[in-house]
Amino acid sequence: MAEVEDGDLKTRIKSVMIEELMLQEEPDEISDSEPLFGPEGLGLDSVDALQLVVAIEKHFGLKIPDADAAKGILTSVDTIAEAIDKNAPAGA
Repeated sequence: MAEVEDGDLKTRIKSVMIEELMLQEEPDEISDSEPLFGPEGLGLDSVDALQLVVAIEKHFGLKIPDADAAKGILTSVDTIAEAIDKNAPAGA
């Protein structure tokens, strides 16, 4: 009932990314499935990845335990939202 709409969560993720990583994009300019790293996506680097891990834990309570987990989770806004949804405490 108090479940966050998927689109709202993805918009919040994009807003956190823009704020924490000081990106020049607007939330609606970032595609949900766009790769976050590499030239064909947002072009984030390893420093951005570390900042993003900290920001996700701070804003969404999702702990990313290691680099292997981060590679899977930090692929796109879609994958971050999926990980947050999966790890959200029941009733949150």
